[in-house]
Amino acid sequence: MNVSEYIAAFLATSGVRTIYELSGGMIMHLLDAVHRDGRSQLINVYHEQAAAFAADATGRITGIPGVALATSGPGAVNLLTGIGSCYFDSSPAVFITGQVNRHEQKGTRAIRQLGFQETDVVSMAGPITKAAWRANSADEVPKLLSQAFDIAVSGRPGPVLLDIPMDVFRSGIEVSVTPWSRKQPQSNHDSSISPSTLAKLAEDLSAARRPLILAGGGVRAGNAHQQFLDLVDHLQIPAVHSLLAVDCLSDTHAARTGMIGTYGNRWANLAISRSDLLLVLGSRLDIRQTGADTESFAAGRTIWHVDIEPEEINNRVRGCNSVVAELSDFCSRARTSLTPNHCPQWHEEINALREEWPDIKELAGCDGINPNQMVRMLSAGRDPAAWCVDVGLHQMWAAQSVEISPDTRFMTSGGMGAMGFALPAAIGVAFAAPERPVVVIAGDGGFQLNIQELQTVAHHKLPVKIVVFNNHCHGMTRQFQDTYFEKRHVGTVNGYSAPDFAAVAAAYGIHSIRVSHQDEMEPAVDRFWQSPSEPVLLEVQIETSTNAYPKLAFGLPISEMEPLAKPMEMEST
Repeated sequence: MNVSEYIAAFLATSGVRTIYELSGGMIMHLLDAVHRDGRSQLINVYHEQAAAFAADATGRITGIPGVALATSGPGAVNLLTGIGSCYFDSSPAVFITGQVNRHEQKGTRAIRQLGFQETDVVSMAGPITKAAWRANSADEVPKLLSQAFDIAVSGRPGPVLLDIPMDVFRSGIEVSVTPWSRKQPQSNHDSSISPSTLAKLAEDLSAARRPLILAGGGVRAGNAHQQFLDLVDHLQIPAVHSLLAVDCLSDTHAARTGMIGTYGNRWANLAISRSDLLLVLGSRLDIRQTGADTESFAAGRTIWHVDIEPEEINNRVRGCNSVVAELSDFCSRARTSLTPNHCPQWHEEINALREEWPDIKELAGCDGINPNQMVRMLSAGRDPAAWCVDVGLHQMWAAQSVEISPDTRFMTSGGMGAMGFALPAAIGVAFAAPERPVVVIAGDGGFQLNIQELQTVAHHKLPVKIVVFNNHCHGMTRQFQDTYFEKRHVGTVNGYSAPDFAAVAAAYGIHSIRVSHQDEMEPAVDRFWQSPSEPVLLEVQIETSTNAYPKLAFGLPISEMEPLAKPMEMEST
């Protein structure tokens, strides 16, 4: 066989059911080999960035690295935003790019380019991958491919890139195909998770009167979700979550307390401010979670921080008790070492805060449709495979108000914060979990970044249901301009426009619904869910001035939130 045929067989026997690609000359041998092999399905998208986002979502939902292909030059470079999103959000993925023939590469010559579309994507991808290599010979490919899959899922997951010249793709190779299989993670039994460490944590937890768990994206990324659930059920203490952990606890779970951070639920941020012990599981405690005032975030409470990466602990928030460990291992061992802390008065206090500051009343009295109320109505009693949410104000309304069922995922671009993520991600989920519909929540601005992928949805008749919150602007940056730039809406309202999304959907053969008034919401939602297996686009007209609240007042403690408090300084992120 040749290298292309080897790769096709390796991917198929390693559990890769779908491969996302946009065809190009330097990967044509590989595309042909995958087609002839027939066991993995090639999904042609209409921009390589979409291929990367689809692979991201596939890796998150299956635990097997998502795979995307691109040709040399612009094709490979177009993957980079999605690769970066995988890296920052710990999504396992393997990207294979084509490169010009070895004899067409510039090598050490002091020129910019020798072969047509020759581009050093390995150097470009290096800082946003766990590994990036170029295969310089056919014999290297089997080992590099196997290593790529191992590295993508080991430790903190992430993307790996393998760049292969065209002549290597067609080179012969004499080796049998060895399928990849996930290795069991090495349990971390160093001093940070020693019996004495667990004993000290047990002592602190027993003494706490207002303990909280903070769940981060590492719970899902570390394949520790079931162990996390077991620990939460055992400890019986409330649990808040970050943006990337919206789906760690279902909406009906007794411990679910809400999202914290810049746009977190007000009652959850207040709970953080009143807590006396915080057990942080797989969360980076970045500025979007803690606010800029890290001293007040740490003051008055004992913090135990568990993460697989030691550099993430005591990075911004200092004085934390450090536990460097696989979350699955930690949760399992903590469940047998820690005593439950029932703290009924603390639960009652949090419930009272939730009743005092409900999410749907943050925008009470807003003109037109209340987006938080719309999200509640969309999600109540629903069980899609995933909510795939783009980046912007709608992202915050969704995270604040979505009702999550036990088997539903919530996916968004967190660290990269890449607009255009949601629609391609939903395509990845639709192929990975085809039994149930997938819901996209996007804004009018972000949706236009990968709007071409409506054709992928239509072509494959995918059960992707799309909600576009149309506020006729780039809303999150418009809100930023309102606060810091005297409402000069350069590039957000002024100079910005959007198409008729109903007409666009119709052009792709997708049914559409538009809702503009509060009293239209319920019948529109009923129509949206009427045919679970059919794609549909629901456009929700939102007033341009509608903000996302609460929002941390920058420079103040996490308990101080807009619009009741005003920021002390300009946000740095």
